[in-house]
Amino acid sequence: MRGAAAGLNLALRFLLELAALAALALGGYRIGGPVPLRIALAVAVPAAAAVLWGRYAAPRATVHSPAAWLATQLAVMGGAVAALAATGHPSAAIGFAAVLVVNTAALAVLGKWRPPGAAEAAAPAVPDPR
Repeated sequence: MRGAAAGLNLALRFLLELAALAALALGGYRIGGPVPLRIALAVAVPAAAAVLWGRYAAPRATVHSPAAWLATQLAVMGGAVAALAATGHPSAAIGFAAVLVVNTAALAVLGKWRPPGAAEAAAPAVPDPR
């Protein structure tokens, strides 16, 4: 049962990550200015978030820093909530934040919300049989 709960919560987390990218794109587009700038920001803001996520927060991240992992999580997900609120969607921002908090708590309880490489670092060393 725990495995199913973990799988469902990880799938929900992935959907939340995709929704965060969409919210960041909306926020980039709604900043204002000429349409070409708005389109560029709608592409560049989520692209920058995706690069940060891939480097610091993804399960196979290239950099294993708990501080960078947490900062990236906060920046991307917090930025998505802020973008929703700033673009006139406060109910969506509150709903997204609420689902995110519940999902994060569930993943933490299930032992699935931790920096990449934390499982390997937490594993006990195998004693040398010699």
